[in-house]
Amino acid sequence: MAEENGVDFEDYFPSMVARLGREGFIMELCNGFRLLMDGESGLITLESLKKKSMALGLDEDEIVCMLREADLDGDGALNQLEFCILMFRLSPGLMDTNASKQWLHVAI
Repeated sequence: MAEENGVDFEDYFPSMVARLGREGFIMELCNGFRLLMDGESGLITLESLKKKSMALGLDEDEIVCMLREADLDGDGALNQLEFCILMFRLSPGLMDTNASKQWLHVAI
């Protein structure tokens, strides 16, 4: 568990991979994507994040920053692959493994 700025963070992704396997873990990431995406566009948009982030306690500036950071193609929204890449980047335990790059191919 790492503590930064007084916030405890525990990375559960490696244990999820161990329990679910690669494909099961990617399926769970994809389920998370579907929870956050806009139903019409099939993308995670600023509006879909604003609607669903109230429960997470994030303000609009934080949402915009996260969206901008993860938007690899510059279209202002996240597709499923961009979301999965973001989730991997946020997990120190997954980023430390050489196999993590291969796991993303399951999401495509």
